[in-house]
Amino acid sequence: MEITRVGSQPSAKGPTDWFTGTVRIDPLAQPHPPARAAAASVTFEPGARTAWHTHPLGQTLIVTTGCGRVQRDGGPIEEIRPGDVVWFAPGEKHWHGASPTMAMTHIAIQEQLDGRAVDWMEKVTDEQYGG
Repeated sequence: MEITRVGSQPSAKGPTDWFTGTVRIDPLAQPHPPARAAAASVTFEPGARTAWHTHPLGQTLIVTTGCGRVQRDGGPIEEIRPGDVVWFAPGEKHWHGASPTMAMTHIAIQEQLDGRAVDWMEKVTDEQYGG
């Protein structure tokens, strides 16, 4: 058994190469081999969002606070709220973030394949974000 105490893992700013706007990442769980699942709490300030990306084994988002947006490539922008659970299939190109006027926090869960959990792509433009 391992207990990770609250505050023992520092928050990190979302890297500007992968995010637009102010984003805070709070690690929750890292995989202990042979396990592959990792989890983080991610907070997006209003208007903040990820770049387009995929996950080799998919990703689950659990919205905990606020109001956000998600979109898969070729699909409509969807609004997400606390309690919503979003599943992105392996290799599905997508982005997620806050609404233009409200912050949003979600728990992100994804598995690593050969040490890689995400493949980052181009940033979501203001036009794409605005719908």
